[in-house]
Amino acid sequence: MKPSSSKGSSTKQGGKGKGGKAVAARATRSSGGARTTKSSGDRPGGGGGGGTGSRAKAGARTRVKGASFSSHGAARTGKVSPTGAPVRKPTKTLGGEQIEGRQAVRELLLAGVRRTREIWVASDLDDNETVQDILDIAAHERVPVLYVARKRLEAEARSEAPQGVIAFPDGVPEADFASFVLRAPGKPAPFLVAVDGVTDPGNLGAILRCCEGAGVQGVVLPRHRAVHVTPTVAKAAAGAVEHVPMAMVGGLPSALTTMKDNGIWIVGLDDAADRDLFELGDLARDAICLVMGAEGAGLSRLVRERCDLVVSIPMLGRLSSLNVSAAAALAMYEVTRARKTV
Repeated sequence: MKPSSSKGSSTKQGGKGKGGKAVAARATRSSGGARTTKSSGDRPGGGGGGGTGSRAKAGARTRVKGASFSSHGAARTGKVSPTGAPVRKPTKTLGGEQIEGRQAVRELLLAGVRRTREIWVASDLDDNETVQDILDIAAHERVPVLYVARKRLEAEARSEAPQGVIAFPDGVPEADFASFVLRAPGKPAPFLVAVDGVTDPGNLGAILRCCEGAGVQGVVLPRHRAVHVTPTVAKAAAGAVEHVPMAMVGGLPSALTTMKDNGIWIVGLDDAADRDLFELGDLARDAICLVMGAEGAGLSRLVRERCDLVVSIPMLGRLSSLNVSAAAALAMYEVTRARKTV
């Protein structure tokens, strides 16, 4: 991606709405505006599918408070950023090196948990409060912002609707599974969610968003045969990937056994169970891990065998089950309801 050095414009300080207030509240450095470059040379050339004619001249730089970021126009790979800069990827991550969608990118910047190398904004994007928040926070945090042609941005996108904004941060770090099972004195009993082979990124994103809202302390993901943090997951989660700790385990059945050994109740959800979700009672107030089964297949045999209890959600209509993310939301908030009544 080669940004043109012409038409440089500075992003505004002192953001609008909630994002601007959050920037002011957490300012610890002197504010510095990030100069952004509008890349007119990125617009696709006519005929023949674009080619090199759509690229800006080599050597253009985006300047940020005295620092410069070379733009060599190299195609993005696992080893370089979109501008050709080397990427220092953590040894253990869950993915998440590309975040798409306005809310997801805004929460990425507000959380400040991981470094954001660069943000792309569609050059024809209409003025919007959330987008202005993104620009204001990026300027304060000295994150380079490149304006690119919408066609170029959508070609880079991996989700269906990037909403004209893509960020390129470091990966989401893995949480330590051992920290999930510890029952620290004076702290609330562990409230965990385990995902058994969910492969749809939209479902995992929706589950993570519910986890963040319901106060879940950690999510356990199997390393194999399951989706992790893709651009679609991050967009569906609407920023929850920045706030919900996630641990990767080699085998979910053995991880559930470890939880049981540490006094955590394992409760699986399955539409064929005889017991009702709303009969959890005092169990919901104790240390608990809700296990969500895969789309269609439900809980695997080994995971089901390790559950202390398997419950179902009452279905009073003609359909036999709910989508896994909807079922997860009901189950999580049933636990949250029980805990709030204590």
